[in-house]
Amino acid sequence: MKRAAVWLAALGMLAAGSVQAESRLDTVKERGSLLCSGHNGSYLGFAEVDDKGEWKGLDIDLCRALAASLFGKAEGHLEIVPISWAQRWPALQSGDIDVVIKLSGWTFSRDTELNLAYSRPYFVGGFHIMSHAELGAEKVADLDGGSICVPAGTSTERILAAYLEKNGIEAEVIVFEKGDEVRAAYFNKRCDGMILFGPPLAAARAQADNPDDHVILPDVLALEPEGIIVREGDAAWLDVQNWMLSALWYAELNGITQANVDEVRADPASAEVGKFLGVTPGFGESLGLPDDWAFNMIKEVGNYGEIFDRNIGEPYKLPRAMNHLYTNGGVFYPMIID
Repeated sequence: MKRAAVWLAALGMLAAGSVQAESRLDTVKERGSLLCSGHNGSYLGFAEVDDKGEWKGLDIDLCRALAASLFGKAEGHLEIVPISWAQRWPALQSGDIDVVIKLSGWTFSRDTELNLAYSRPYFVGGFHIMSHAELGAEKVADLDGGSICVPAGTSTERILAAYLEKNGIEAEVIVFEKGDEVRAAYFNKRCDGMILFGPPLAAARAQADNPDDHVILPDVLALEPEGIIVREGDAAWLDVQNWMLSALWYAELNGITQANVDEVRADPASAEVGKFLGVTPGFGESLGLPDDWAFNMIKEVGNYGEIFDRNIGEPYKLPRAMNHLYTNGGVFYPMIID
């Protein structure tokens, strides 16, 4: 029995070593590039393609931040892979992408049934429905007997179905593959309402020919935390995601920006800040990253507040609300650097 126990323990150690050796972190570093999820259209504020074919958005900047953490800069080391909502999980499991940063909600079924692992949330928001003002709807129940457009393969579809059932609302649910198709159908009046996550919904209203023709109904159908997603069982790769987010909040909390990060690194205010920016060793090796990874990341994209303002706050005039740091009434805070 003792001999069997020893063999089992040895096999367990070998298995653990095998899992560690097969971390996606090692695969990405050996490849020299990061394959990060994009979108198959434009998801306003999070993943958009501009007139020059360049990607932008909060999710895209997190992809850039991750690439810069790994390789010192994103240019030449980041590939944005366009995928639909429904393609996220198969693409991750098959290895076609390394990580999902695609405004993806943390849900029970995804966490327990799809072999996915979530980072700490990087965005928290609510789901709302927008309706044509001419219909006179003041709440979702007023759309009873009407129709609502929704993107396919998302938690949004389930949230809408659950809300309608719970509240006894009879409405036709019209499903489209792409977010662009959902918006086009709504604005062409193929449906009476459109459900989206709050920020892109408000952005869609702001970009309408006449925003006053559309009303975002006050009902909050659900709140959802959005996280970065990797395959389950890869603690090393998940650690990188969590500490990347923590570093973005730490930089904001300490006033470290894209513009002043060189100056702060040259004369850090404390030993802790010096360690954070790689002046002294110790903030990279245990993560499998260079010690100056946080410096490179802030140099690439700035802190979390800068990312939010650049992609959501300034173009779409959306408040940060609960996505502020805890010092401003929000839910985000950095982890301790020791």
